[in-house]
Amino acid sequence: MFHLRTCAAKLRPLTASQTVKTFSQNRPAAARTLGQIRCFTSPVAAEPFLSGTSSNYVEEMYYAWLENPKSVHKSWDIFFRNTNAGAPPGTAYQSPLPLSPGSLSAMARAQPLVEAQPNVDKLVEDHLAVQSLIRAYQIRGHHVAQLDPLGILDADLDSSVPADIISSTDKLDLAVFKERLRMLTVGGFYGLDESDLDKVFHLPTTTFIGGQESALPLREIIRRLEMAYCQHIGVEFMFINDLEQCQWIRQKFETPGIMQFTNEEKRTLLARLVRSTRFEDFLQRKWSSEKRFGLEGCEVLIPALKTIIDKSSENGVDYVIMGMPHRGRLNVLANVIRKELEQIFCQFDSKLEAADEGSGDVKYHLGMYHRRINRVTDRNITLSLVANPSHLEAADPVVMGKTKAEQFYCGDTEGKKVMSILLHGDAAFAGQGIVYETFHLSDLPSYTTHGTVHVVVNNQIGFTTDPRMARSSPYPTDVARVVNAPIFHVNSDDPEAVMYVCKVAAEWRSTFHKDVVVDLVCYRRNGHNEMDEPMFTQPLMYKQIRKQKPVLQKYAELLVSQGVVNQPEYEEEISKYDKICEEAFTRSKDEKILHIKHWLDSPWPGFFTLDGQPRSMTCPSTGLTEDILTHIGNVASSVPVENFTIHGGLSRILKTRGEMVKNRTVDWALAEYMAFGSLLKEGIHIRLSGQDVERGTFSHRHHVLHDQNVDKKTCIPMNHLWPNQAPYTVCNSSLSEYGVLGFELGFAMASPNALVLWEAQFGDFHNTAQCIIDQFICPGQAKWVRQNGIVLLLPHGMEGMGPEHSSARPERFLQMCNDDPDVLPNLEEANFDINQLYDCNWVVVNCSTPGNFFHVLRRQILLPFRKPLIIFTPKSLLRHPEARTSFDEMLSGTHFQRVIPEDGLAAQNPENVKRLLFCTGKVYYDLTRERKARDMAEQVAITRIEQLSPFPFDLLLREVQKYPNAELAWCQEEHKNQGYYDYVKPRLRTTISRAKPVWYAGRDPAAAPATGNKKTHLTELQRLLDTAFDLDAFKNFS
Repeated sequence: MFHLRTCAAKLRPLTASQTVKTFSQNRPAAARTLGQIRCFTSPVAAEPFLSGTSSNYVEEMYYAWLENPKSVHKSWDIFFRNTNAGAPPGTAYQSPLPLSPGSLSAMARAQPLVEAQPNVDKLVEDHLAVQSLIRAYQIRGHHVAQLDPLGILDADLDSSVPADIISSTDKLDLAVFKERLRMLTVGGFYGLDESDLDKVFHLPTTTFIGGQESALPLREIIRRLEMAYCQHIGVEFMFINDLEQCQWIRQKFETPGIMQFTNEEKRTLLARLVRSTRFEDFLQRKWSSEKRFGLEGCEVLIPALKTIIDKSSENGVDYVIMGMPHRGRLNVLANVIRKELEQIFCQFDSKLEAADEGSGDVKYHLGMYHRRINRVTDRNITLSLVANPSHLEAADPVVMGKTKAEQFYCGDTEGKKVMSILLHGDAAFAGQGIVYETFHLSDLPSYTTHGTVHVVVNNQIGFTTDPRMARSSPYPTDVARVVNAPIFHVNSDDPEAVMYVCKVAAEWRSTFHKDVVVDLVCYRRNGHNEMDEPMFTQPLMYKQIRKQKPVLQKYAELLVSQGVVNQPEYEEEISKYDKICEEAFTRSKDEKILHIKHWLDSPWPGFFTLDGQPRSMTCPSTGLTEDILTHIGNVASSVPVENFTIHGGLSRILKTRGEMVKNRTVDWALAEYMAFGSLLKEGIHIRLSGQDVERGTFSHRHHVLHDQNVDKKTCIPMNHLWPNQAPYTVCNSSLSEYGVLGFELGFAMASPNALVLWEAQFGDFHNTAQCIIDQFICPGQAKWVRQNGIVLLLPHGMEGMGPEHSSARPERFLQMCNDDPDVLPNLEEANFDINQLYDCNWVVVNCSTPGNFFHVLRRQILLPFRKPLIIFTPKSLLRHPEARTSFDEMLSGTHFQRVIPEDGLAAQNPENVKRLLFCTGKVYYDLTRERKARDMAEQVAITRIEQLSPFPFDLLLREVQKYPNAELAWCQEEHKNQGYYDYVKPRLRTTISRAKPVWYAGRDPAAAPATGNKKTHLTELQRLLDTAFDLDAFKNFS
């Protein structure tokens, strides 16, 4: 078939309409092939058989002739011979002689114009060779691009030139170039001759190097490919499996003369470089011994970001959410977000007093939120830079989650109004697994933000580590290839190339709503920080850096030589910005107090008072009317859409739910359903995310019903509760904890009027998300004055399932609580319980009843402030016959119970109680079963601590005083060095003024959270129960 296409392309005369068109025009897949050009002189009308549908006939004849020249009429044989030898169609065609007695003999004597055998194979080989050459540049040209501004390293860590590219003299000297040409041509890779450089070849549809020309000499083809792919921009895109997207990129980078800037655009670029460079210079002059993680060596980042924002604003975006590491952060805050300079400068004042809002954070971790006019587009734009820790890339999923939330709340279902920009360092982008996790969220339905622009500040070094020792891949950006994101490498010392690449990146995101990566190949003028000495480990690199002329100076000299600006104008621009900095510095001396709230990245307008305080310090009842409970229960036990076939097993589950509703009781799943459903009625959006949460790890939830006969037909009954309810989002996540928890944390940042929950498949799986817990959730408010109401549901319980499916590691969460175990708070304080919640850094609960679980979920929203909520959820209790709650405990006027006291025989005769056991969670049911079996209901009281932190000092003091003759013991199913004991014991001792010891009944210390042997598990359980109910167990320790 290729022969047919070649023939058709070769035979059709070229017209003006056959110039290269953009990818958006519909063109036949093989309308243009690599044919050597023929200089046709006859007009189209002279060859009527070559137009219209006749061309298909010609192709068929040509194919037959190739198979056997004698199989076609003698006139066609002559025509094809002449055409193949180079004659134009007008000459090659000879009219058949009129039929007469001598015509046959005359035809036999007819001679072709050119005596030559068909050389079709050579022609086709040449065509394929040129096409292969073009494709080689498109695939591997970036390996030859001049990307390193220092000229000492190759961005892909490989100094060799790909074997199938004829590199220009910019990369190799002339002798080497000619030798490579000879190797690749004469008898070599492509089989072309050096003389073929001046032959003209028809261009394929897969290139735009021709511009308005449809054919070029081979020499010019190579030159234009070199200009497109081997200069200061390296483009990686040929791994993308979408033809339209590849064509779009080719058109953006191959079209001759497409990278043009007006003088006004060049002057704007220069002014932005002035601000970026002089800001760092100013900080260096004023605070030369301070760490600031400056941008020197990549000053072009500031105009790069502003270009992305300008272009995105032009395309309709009005909210940009950014995340970045510490390098260059102050510069971004000053010159992109437009944070007041005096607020930045005062951060360097060691005498500045901290406000009483929290512990604060270093200046190069802080975030910011600002709404302003974009001067280029004259449109309003909101910019938010998310605060982040030193844990590089940890903020990536947080930014994604916040972006998704902002899109959700403004109804931006396609990402046209809200977008994200993520900045990365080269070493972290390649080394941190969270980058991969975040990329894999980028196209999932409930997680996509419809494209993120990633900008890598590629210093070509990580702290002191050479990139050759820091990654196995050629580029630090190779991780982006997994989601078909195009990667644009660019030499940061070519500001115009950088601006063009950023413009294309913004357009890509606007056009295709997919991720894109800009790799700014630069250098780091100083060490890791301004105090670090880089010559210890990178002597040759830093010798070159010392000689390197700053990019501002280079670009200014270029524009002066071009006559775009003159030297006085350039110097005036510098003086103007220096004056701005000096004036801001003077004002900064008036700042006496550091207000962290001035650096808030996610304000909640209207939720707090104007000075940032809660509007009240009370919490209303978390109960509901019986009508609401019944209505939600009825929906939860039915299929609210018609013609929907559910699984038979699910029918039994729904029937059981319906029976519970009739009996006015709830189990765990139904209690959760009622908490969610009631909040939806009140306009609170609920988002539940995690691995397998739609069904539930333990097959208890079933919030998404699946039709058994129709693929992808689903129903979410929770969205059919009320006419004007808030939407409910429940989504199975990718098999990621770090990325998904970070995403949900970011989602919860956007609004206080949403209940955002992340459920671990098993509680101990949260440890792969420990960075989000340690750096964001636990200290987030203290560091950044940023409240967050995210809820973590962590399945927990010792049930013989082995060390990896038992413990949610409660000891870790409790150890990070900020309350003092040795100080008894003022128990007489009004609203003591609410004030405790307001002062804590997070709330930790382990509910033993479905009703209390219902209440704590509703309390999370009804509180006048937001705190993270950690819930250790059960596994066996999900179906435990005793783990039921009556509607009576959930009606209006009821509340979450921080402590559930003993209500049996022991409570009726408290003086007779010999032991008061404190416990939390599932072990309560083991204890009550054992107490009943031993008939000790009057001797042993059991009190459940449902809210572990903040510690309920007031209620526990009341319990201890109620049983004056009882010894105190803490009972847990976890090992002694784990669980709650080390947290509870000192606080209980403080509660009773250390009047009594607090004994321990539980498993012995161990390295692993649980045994993997079922018999050992049961033996350990019985041992702790024996200790709990042996009234003489602690006599020898008194």
